[in-house]
Amino acid sequence: MDYCSIKQYLEKDLARVNALMRTSLSSDIQLLDKTNMSLLEHSGKQLRPVLALLAARACSGGFVTEDTIHYAVATELLHNATLLHDDVADDSPTRRGRPTVMSLLGGRASVLLGDYWLVKAIDNVLVNKTSSSEVIKVFSRTLADLAEGEILQLQKADLGDTAENDYYRIIFNKTASLFVTSAESAAISVSASAEKMKAVKSYAEYLGIAFQIRDDIFDYEENPDTGKPVGLDLKEKKITLPLLGALKNASEEETKDIRRKVCRIDEHPEWQKEIVEFVHRNGGLEYARKRLYEYVERAKLSLRPLGKSEDADKLADIAEFTADRKS
Repeated sequence: MDYCSIKQYLEKDLARVNALMRTSLSSDIQLLDKTNMSLLEHSGKQLRPVLALLAARACSGGFVTEDTIHYAVATELLHNATLLHDDVADDSPTRRGRPTVMSLLGGRASVLLGDYWLVKAIDNVLVNKTSSSEVIKVFSRTLADLAEGEILQLQKADLGDTAENDYYRIIFNKTASLFVTSAESAAISVSASAEKMKAVKSYAEYLGIAFQIRDDIFDYEENPDTGKPVGLDLKEKKITLPLLGALKNASEEETKDIRRKVCRIDEHPEWQKEIVEFVHRNGGLEYARKRLYEYVERAKLSLRPLGKSEDADKLADIAEFTADRKS
């Protein structure tokens, strides 16, 4: 089953999510309102609210609550807030094949807009009927994770010493943590049992890790569907799993040389092509793909405590989609 079919399955619930997002972001300030609505029209996969809706349904026997919708909106708003901030930090001219807010309105506007979306995410967390303090802690933890992941990545980029355990910590904090929050808050919204709560949290963690590994593989592949040039992570001095896998097959001398070149790639952009070729030549993509499929399988196995249901099947389909997606 393709991802569009999953979204069609959730059509009514997603319509509620999208309507609430529009209401949440509405403003009488023309520039703010116009920019918000434009971003909503090109909102990407909406994977986090889809995950929230399916997790709630799989834990409850097929229903969602008003709180589920609010938490699904909060995760999507929070995700997009981080993208608005990332575009400034990374000086990104495009996202999803379109000019970024930063490129159109400047970095200050993008940061302020990201702050606005973050506040609106928090508003949707606070308007709830179930376990208020518990959900607030879940979202607060994720905000800390996101910041720590970014700062650790900056630190490692400067030092050029990213190890595989560092990589997994970074991608958990930057990506998987919000996946977990999507599933966990949704499970709380339907008063899920402890066993089902644990199941959807484990599933979401493994799914988020797999999702980011797939993204990092894209950085070493020619793929017009992503809208990203090859080697963008290298340009930002990020050492990700394909490169780490390739380094496992290199000599100590070659490893030192590659790490040195990553650290100085801003001075020598011609090294980018050399490092991409090194990854292809030394099995880096094969290594990363193997780890990707391992995490997809872990995600699917985590669903067993949920029992058999169409919603649990859809969660398994999302794991498969994550492994095979083209963008």
